[in-house]
Amino acid sequence: MLEEKIEALLKPITDELGVDVIKVSLGSGGHSQLLRVTVDKAGGLDSDVLTSISRALALQLDAEDPIKGVYRLEVSTPGLDWPLQTKADFDRHADEWVKVVFPDGSSQEGRNLGAVDDGSFTLLVDGGKRVGEQERVVALADVSKVIRAINWKEVSRGMK
Repeated sequence: MLEEKIEALLKPITDELGVDVIKVSLGSGGHSQLLRVTVDKAGGLDSDVLTSISRALALQLDAEDPIKGVYRLEVSTPGLDWPLQTKADFDRHADEWVKVVFPDGSSQEGRNLGAVDDGSFTLLVDGGKRVGEQERVVALADVSKVIRAINWKEVSRGMK
């Protein structure tokens, strides 16, 4: 598959920078194909790292020429609404605030304490004044999705 060939060209670049490849996709983008590369790293990435990856991959693609015709290259990070699905996702975003959405439409927010295994993770939730914080093991099979979120209480405390 072409995406796998492109990922093989990308991997040495991202390994050197300590960055994880999340997804490589090649699809139509109007008059040309769009090569979309999504990368991430614990603590996030700045635009300089994204630029370095883009330039290095562009050089590799020019040398190897795996994509026939005209294409555009887009290198980006996943963003807050990208679902966490794998052990690596939960470990990469450990200690970050997440929102867990259940099949019935309800949701719960808390701090991701990392993956227990590839099928579950630990969520630290506030049980209120009487109970305090509690750790809850959440099975991915029991949720619709898990996304990163913003803890507005922490944000407002930091502004004071």
